[in-house]
Amino acid sequence: MEPLTEQQVRRSFVNCSKGEATAATLPRDLEALPWEELEVLGWRDPKAPLRGYLVVPRDGKPVGVALRAADTRMSGRTAAMCLLCQTAQTGDAVSLFTARRVGEAGRNGNTVGTYICADLQCALRARTEIPPWLADRDPEEVAAQRTAELRRRVQGFLDSVHRP
Repeated sequence: MEPLTEQQVRRSFVNCSKGEATAATLPRDLEALPWEELEVLGWRDPKAPLRGYLVVPRDGKPVGVALRAADTRMSGRTAAMCLLCQTAQTGDAVSLFTARRVGEAGRNGNTVGTYICADLQCALRARTEIPPWLADRDPEEVAAQRTAELRRRVQGFLDSVHRP
């Protein structure tokens, strides 16, 4: 992912108003992020704990979506999987996030949701958390495959946000 400025991130949001985008709390260390290792920029808003954001490159420009986490969490004794990075974790480390659809559908209250890592750090997990059944393969090859799959699944989620 190419480095983004605060203005680029704020302008990237497709499913919220300009006022909501302006009010979003961006990652504190935006300039220092390891951009070359990010397929997806994801973060939770520390001032609004149920709010999160994903920004990804799409057709040569950043596209961002505002998310809302479920009010309740799964039990830590339950196994769960992020449907973006496909990392198995405890239930309390995965949350149901919903995103308002774009355009009239979103204004009418239509949303789409999926289970995502509660901290939205899918890009890091796709690179570093290798499933046991892939442990005998080359770690760089596995990381490349997992990050490509992450990009594909995030693009699919964006497609559903853009669907009327």
